[in-house]
Amino acid sequence: MEILARSSGILSWRDRSVRCALGRGGVREDKREGDGATPLGVFRLRRVIYRADRVDVPASRLPVAAMTVQDGWCDDAADRRYNQMVRLPCEASHEILWREDGVYDVCVVIGHNDEPVKPGRGSAIFMHVAASDFAPTEGCVAIALVDLVALLEECGPEAQLRISPD
Repeated sequence: MEILARSSGILSWRDRSVRCALGRGGVREDKREGDGATPLGVFRLRRVIYRADRVDVPASRLPVAAMTVQDGWCDDAADRRYNQMVRLPCEASHEILWREDGVYDVCVVIGHNDEPVKPGRGSAIFMHVAASDFAPTEGCVAIALVDLVALLEECGPEAQLRISPD
């Protein structure tokens, strides 16, 4: 299954199209750490993590696991764990996954810069819940929770996310 995210803010799969938010830095082929851009390209969906205290287990054929308050994601390009989930506390720069704003209540790890990991080429690129005003992300793809749950019901290991300009 192919999922298409266009820079115009539309995400489509099968016969559905929904609003999405992309990175504040636009979409870029030459993604760099901290640029706020969503990477252009085709990426596998690796796994789903979710807040079990806030949402039910998302139905999906992708691997699904509950996150904990100790989960983070390393964004320190000089660290050996760059662009990987880490356990907190972590001395390297990292993003906290257990957020109060709800945007990571359901979070899909996108296979960007992970085979192999290249320092500085971008980390923590997820598909996650959009803010209520669909504000730009820091480089992720974000859609409404109801749409994300519906999409995940149709996703398995073959699912690919294509991020493209209009």
